[in-house]
Amino acid sequence: MKFNNKILFCSLLLATAAQAQMYKSVGPDGKVTYSDQPPANQKQVEKKNLPGVAESNNFPPELAIVVAKNPVTLYTATGCSPCNDGRNLLKAAGVPFSEKTVNTAADQEKLKQVSGDTQMPLLVIANVKIRGYSADEWKDAIAKAGYPASNKLPKDYRYPAAEPASPPPPPPAPKAEPARPVPVTPKKPDTGFQF
Repeated sequence: MKFNNKILFCSLLLATAAQAQMYKSVGPDGKVTYSDQPPANQKQVEKKNLPGVAESNNFPPELAIVVAKNPVTLYTATGCSPCNDGRNLLKAAGVPFSEKTVNTAADQEKLKQVSGDTQMPLLVIANVKIRGYSADEWKDAIAKAGYPASNKLPKDYRYPAAEPASPPPPPPAPKAEPARPVPVTPKKPDTGFQF
């Protein structure tokens, strides 16, 4: 029975890693293909990480499972000392996270939607929200989420760049050129059958 559990665990682990990235490619015939494997002999068009999955899929197995199950998001502001302390704690603990900055009124509104107020920093681990910074409280939440006690990040791991909490709206689509009038050739009057 223990052997079957090990096989199940390995299968789940491999399934999690296999779903970490999506590849979009265009074949020579113009056919668009989406796959979890890089294209073989086709030009790679786009590679995207799926939502909720960290940018790097070379995490050790124990970390990869926790990251997929309990993603971490940190809401911060410029010049916020507790925000810097929280960010440093997460990095020292080896916790991969995405950072959302709160610098505009739209960002503050988004923060209110997420947490109910504007207190920062805000640490979100899956569905758990911790307002303000307390090293002990944050360490406890990280441990309860299942993150390893010591830093297990690969040496080459780079944290993703911080993004605004409320991303700016996409630029307006370019205006279409007005339709050009099609010249109309006058029809000759129909005089019946002609050979």
